[in-house]
Amino acid sequence: MAVNLIAAVKTFWRDRRVLVTGGTGLLGGWLIRALYDLGADCVTLLRDWVPQSELCQSGLLERIKVVRGELQDQALLERVLGEYEVQTLFHLAAQAIVPIANRNPVSTFESNIRGTWCLLEACRRSPTVGQAVVASSDKAYGEHDKLPYREETPLRGRHPYDVSKSCADLLAQSYAATYRLPVTIARCGNLYGGGDLNWNRIVPGTIRSAIRGEPPLIRSDGSPTRDYFYVEDGAAAYLALAEALASDPSLAGEAFNFSNEQPLSVLEVARQILRLMGRADLAPKILNESSGEILHQYLDAGKAKRQLSWKSLYGLEEGLKKTISWYRKFLEGADRPRVTPEGVRLFND
Repeated sequence: MAVNLIAAVKTFWRDRRVLVTGGTGLLGGWLIRALYDLGADCVTLLRDWVPQSELCQSGLLERIKVVRGELQDQALLERVLGEYEVQTLFHLAAQAIVPIANRNPVSTFESNIRGTWCLLEACRRSPTVGQAVVASSDKAYGEHDKLPYREETPLRGRHPYDVSKSCADLLAQSYAATYRLPVTIARCGNLYGGGDLNWNRIVPGTIRSAIRGEPPLIRSDGSPTRDYFYVEDGAAAYLALAEALASDPSLAGEAFNFSNEQPLSVLEVARQILRLMGRADLAPKILNESSGEILHQYLDAGKAKRQLSWKSLYGLEEGLKKTISWYRKFLEGADRPRVTPEGVRLFND
């Protein structure tokens, strides 16, 4: 039975024409790797060149189709969907950093809200798109006293990033309800893993500090609790959601939470990383300077388990070990390849 299921999944993705927005982001690189390994014909839309991203470092960028442009360019999106005859779409591109959203709300709204409606409208006009998965977030729920969040919990973001994810989520639901667009929504906890280049996040920032022998910096007081969800689990969840939508079109407009259901405080995660790296001697430095962030957030993933037969494959310790290994190679490896925008692979001297 398991062999037949694996064969069916491989058959579904083999030669399937897939568009992934945000390919140089944390999840984008790992999702494209999974799709490539399954035989999909991948296209990615990139705005900025990020040579340190997993997509570039792994060499995947040289093996897939790349379109340069912005999400807000609807004519471009319609061209891409049409010319590449895209069958499945994963919309991951977003401005995803809370402090940047607080400082630059307009650019965040442009990317996360306008970019989403432009893409959904392009999908509505496309005759080939059979499934679309839009990346929402646990932040879309805003702040609630009752935890964990379930899919029926109201979306009520208040701060710029949270609002942008609430809006993108509702836009996807609107296009499904009004135009019968085959779109579903994924709401994940805090994704972590190799390839996250946002060093102010707790996982990559703590690992880099430990490698350098420096105390890791905690922007909050260390008490906020979150789900921490390994990126390869995230990629598998997105694939499972698209596959489920293909077999059951009634899932259009539905949202699904994905989580390990093991909320931890920021300080607990930092200490776990230091322990795994043998640097428990480095005491985290508490800055207590964050603002506009929700104190406690975590998700109930029961719906995904029941309806999609989904389950996570990696616990926190295993996921952190794989993540630490990635960053050790990235930050310490002298033979790490560099890739130019023209696709030429170079090696460090």
